[in-house]
Amino acid sequence: MSASHAEENRSLGTVTAMLTIIAWRNIWRNHRRTLIMLGAIAVGVWAMIWLTAVMRGMVDQMIVDSIKNLIGHVQIHAPAYRDDPSIVNSMPAPTSALTEALQDPAITTWTTRVRVPAVISSERESMGVTLVGISPEREQGLLFLPETISLGRYLESAQDDGVIIGAKLAERLEIQLGWRIVLMSQDPENEIVDRGFRVVGIFDTEMEAIETGYVFTGLETAQRLLNMQTQVSELALITQDYRHLQAIVDRLRTAAPGLEVLPWQELDKYLGTMLAVMDGFVLIWYLVVFIAMSFGLVNTLLMAVFERTREIGLIQALGMKPSLILLQVLIESFFLLILGLVLGNLLSWLSIIPIQDGWDISALGVEGLEYAGMSAILYPVVLANDVILSNVVVIVLGLIASLYPAWRAARHVPVEAITRI
Repeated sequence: MSASHAEENRSLGTVTAMLTIIAWRNIWRNHRRTLIMLGAIAVGVWAMIWLTAVMRGMVDQMIVDSIKNLIGHVQIHAPAYRDDPSIVNSMPAPTSALTEALQDPAITTWTTRVRVPAVISSERESMGVTLVGISPEREQGLLFLPETISLGRYLESAQDDGVIIGAKLAERLEIQLGWRIVLMSQDPENEIVDRGFRVVGIFDTEMEAIETGYVFTGLETAQRLLNMQTQVSELALITQDYRHLQAIVDRLRTAAPGLEVLPWQELDKYLGTMLAVMDGFVLIWYLVVFIAMSFGLVNTLLMAVFERTREIGLIQALGMKPSLILLQVLIESFFLLILGLVLGNLLSWLSIIPIQDGWDISALGVEGLEYAGMSAILYPVVLANDVILSNVVVIVLGLIASLYPAWRAARHVPVEAITRI
């Protein structure tokens, strides 16, 4: 019994190898049609991967920029702070239990800040701003400020009593680096407090709202100005993966039961929705491109089957089973799909390499990009899952689409096929 099974397997292997050779020769019978089909598949695969990489890069850049715009991956506040971000809704410095929870290996860094409404005044102008007190040594990776200083210096410590302002704010206040300004706000007793500061740095970002909306000084300096003692407005942190935060959020909520712990998706619902929509968009986009591409694939195979009608009838008359004819057409389809995928992946790689270090899209309109929270420089993001998904979609759906031409070939009646003119 085992010997007969072995003989049957060898026979099946021989037949499959023969069909594979015939299928390979068949697809090159009409070089022009095959090359056109390969080009269509390659362009379709390129469109899938390239546009997805650009869209991923756009969404990721928006998220990264927003995370560095004083959001972080997770924030902790007093329960009423987000509704009324005033000094009366500040919270105490982290407890020992919270500090221990923040030592989680998944948390890259964390910091506390003071963030309250204030008024900044120069000799010529006054404007409403948000005063932010920071510990500069703890903001690495959390805040956009260090890499955007265009004039002057970054804050040196939490005790630094200089201020850093945006370029647009300096322009509106008609002041320069080294000039003095006055910051005014309220303390916990609702008393007006103010103090003169010297501008030690000016930052320049892509978004005007950031440049005109924030003023930065040392954390302890802000606490002294506002008579806050060791109170802070918020605690922000970043992790190794901004997509999977629920476990960290749950641990922090357990360690700080009286405080509000929120991931960035809830702090910025627009971006959270964008990330969720993007994952669904990828699959829908792949299906749309494939549907357009499948018409050409089916048409090519049908034409190939129609041209070989008499040949197919002859080999059926000689004893080839319809199932083997169906298998042969599917193998032809498989060769077309594989070659198209190789060309499409190569084309995608070659088109992404030139823009992997940044693609300037400022021609689309800087103001519109700023309004959408986007940088003028876009960095494409190619995820292995996206590439694998595009290839699987093309192979699986391509073979499914090829079943109809294969079925048409297998159902020919030998006598009718041979006599067909």
